[in-house]
Amino acid sequence: MLTVSFLIGVFVAGAVVLYYGAEATLLGAVSIATRMGISQLVIGLTLVAFGTSCPELSLDVSAALKGQTELAFGDLVGSNIANIGLILGLAAVLCPLHVQMRLLRAELPIVIAVSILVLALAWDGVISRQDGLFMLAGFVLFTGYSYRAARQESRSVRREIEGAAEVTTGNRKSLLLIVLGLAGLVAGAQLMVYAAVEMARLIGVSELIIGLTIVALGTSLPELATSVVAARRGDADIVVGNVIGSNIFNLLLILALVAVIHPVPVEARSLYIDLPVMIAFAVALVPIMLRGMVVSRNEGLFLVAGMLAFLGWQLYSAIVAH
Repeated sequence: MLTVSFLIGVFVAGAVVLYYGAEATLLGAVSIATRMGISQLVIGLTLVAFGTSCPELSLDVSAALKGQTELAFGDLVGSNIANIGLILGLAAVLCPLHVQMRLLRAELPIVIAVSILVLALAWDGVISRQDGLFMLAGFVLFTGYSYRAARQESRSVRREIEGAAEVTTGNRKSLLLIVLGLAGLVAGAQLMVYAAVEMARLIGVSELIIGLTIVALGTSLPELATSVVAARRGDADIVVGNVIGSNIFNLLLILALVAVIHPVPVEARSLYIDLPVMIAFAVALVPIMLRGMVVSRNEGLFLVAGMLAFLGWQLYSAIVAH
């Protein structure tokens, strides 16, 4: 008979496999892209914006293919909240962040606008395939804009972005890393989805709440690891770019793909609580933009406190519902 402790163990094992699968895939891909002569600026910008979203992509597409769209939707909304509340907050607590990248001044209002767009598209109770295709078109436009804007950054900022693309390995090793990494992404995602769904059934809470909390925290591990290391190095642009870019990619690319695979029904509680909270965390970044792109320790503590309050509310809701 399955127990909660066993399922938590399976979930953690899946998260570890997923994490190292993402790391191996990215390392191999960066090496091959560099050898093919692709601009380090393009590679670095892609890593900052997309690299750490690999776990969400793998897990949520796997969930969508199984028809478990509640879990995928909860993971993406919860990950966006965790990216700002937990990851950006903790990074700022470790070291106040002074952002130089001009691109991020534009990306901040974009992440707010995209968050509001998702709420608007979900207001009829479903994110349809047409909605997904619309968001994918937005993703293509955003990617093109980001590349053009990155080319206009100062030389020091471009070097910082390009620094993410400096690791190279031999061609055979790179291909092996990609193959093993993709296998890890698939296997880790399958383990996490299985454990999450079974936990939801066993403890009697919805897949949405499991996705908003446990799964969202699990798939945010790469962002957390990357941001903590970057914060200690003083690479504020990488920290903030990682968080903002990941949030935009989670919605415009991953949620869009999930909706194209399987229309996503959206519960009333998500319309009135979860999505507005996600928007509120994005709006909380506005003072940062107005204060010259600086994230202080006090602001970091405020973001972390907001994340803990959200998790507390989800726990309370689960207990009341149970």
